[in-house]
Amino acid sequence: MTSDQSKKKYINTLAIIASLGGFLFGYDTAVISGTINFVASQFNLDAVSTGWYVSSALLGCISGVAMAGVLSDKYGRKKVLILSALFFAVSAIGCTFAMGFVDLVIYRFIGGLGIGVASMVSPLYISEISPAHKRGRLVALYQFAITIGILCSYFSNAYLLKLSHSDALQQITGSIHQIMVTQVWRIMLGTSAIPAIIFLLLLQLVPESPRWLTIQHKEDQALTILQKIVSDEEASKEIADIKSNLAKESGGFSIVFKGSFRLPMLIGISLSFLTQISGINAIIYYGPRILESAGLPIADALGSQVIIGLVNVLFTLIAIWKIDQLGRRPLLIAGVIGILSSLIIIGSLFYFNINNTYLLLAFILLFIACFAFSYGPVIWVLLSEIFPAKIRGQAMSLATFALWIGTALVGQLTPLLLEKLHPAGTFWLFALVTTPALYLSFKIIPETKGKSLEEIENYWVTKNAKK
Repeated sequence: MTSDQSKKKYINTLAIIASLGGFLFGYDTAVISGTINFVASQFNLDAVSTGWYVSSALLGCISGVAMAGVLSDKYGRKKVLILSALFFAVSAIGCTFAMGFVDLVIYRFIGGLGIGVASMVSPLYISEISPAHKRGRLVALYQFAITIGILCSYFSNAYLLKLSHSDALQQITGSIHQIMVTQVWRIMLGTSAIPAIIFLLLLQLVPESPRWLTIQHKEDQALTILQKIVSDEEASKEIADIKSNLAKESGGFSIVFKGSFRLPMLIGISLSFLTQISGINAIIYYGPRILESAGLPIADALGSQVIIGLVNVLFTLIAIWKIDQLGRRPLLIAGVIGILSSLIIIGSLFYFNINNTYLLLAFILLFIACFAFSYGPVIWVLLSEIFPAKIRGQAMSLATFALWIGTALVGQLTPLLLEKLHPAGTFWLFALVTTPALYLSFKIIPETKGKSLEEIENYWVTKNAKK
């Protein structure tokens, strides 16, 4: 194996391991969609309580993100990723054996902590270890892992629901019968323990982020890691560029709210929030319920959710394939236009009572496809690129915090919106709040393809100096 092939294999391996945080993010987020009706029925939940069951994990995400930035800047990216894996494992096991609704909500909250931490630190870590010419696709791999996790959770839920009705399990009694049959939601939630433990073990093999090590004045360790990823000359240049940029950065976290870095902070917060209130999580969390309202029985609705997951995976591959060739902005612009169009049409189908469930599913799939090649991967790539090195973890944490605020709002309010505004009004509302993303995409967001993290940082400084 040549030196270049060895470096390529090494960086790909690190990116795949780190992206398992995305797999767990997707799996743990979407697995809940198949359990909502069962949990609501068992605990007699109303619309508000059902929203709380979903959004309790999202509140955990917000809390996880809030602490992940500070912890990752202080203790390093690797240690915080290990913490996220522990949160995922505890949550999965706890949900399986929860004694009541309060216990279930607590363990879902702990799982949310894992999601929140992984959602910030995994793409950040991948970005900081990636060569500039491959960074887009490697960070997009994280979003791809999210979609694989979502798809696997759909397959898992559909399979476990079918298994719970099998003759073989009907003969079993005791706790296993409760977990696998009468309260099948328990095993649905518990299956994420397996990838969580695998993630925890594989993290022992990855090194710390070389950029974080440089910030901690451990240049020798950082150089050794970078030399496994790029040429010796490039590695030395990156270390020098990081140190040069650090010397220009004065002050603490407040630097992202003034001068050169105010604009990237505003972009990060705004775009993060807008991606999540577009309606994607209404479909991820409440897809079966929405499809049921259009006339599909629950088994068929769960099967359709698998199709949604497949489309999500396949169109994310477009982003991985093209994001470093076409750039971030073209994908974002095309995707947002498609998202807006499909949301308006979905709302119209419900409004005019066009009872063709397959036509509805087709436009839901169009929405998913557009999200999958644009909003989904591009947001993680941009967030991992646009902030200054010194406080990158905290800045990305704040932007990701905004993302999870949007997710929590949708998770909590969607049952109420479906009840009060009906599906038509709900989807039209999602279309309305998505429109500002068009302005951001066309007028504000710069193209970052092919630039090193240090070059992007210098771009903001130069742009501010020209004012």
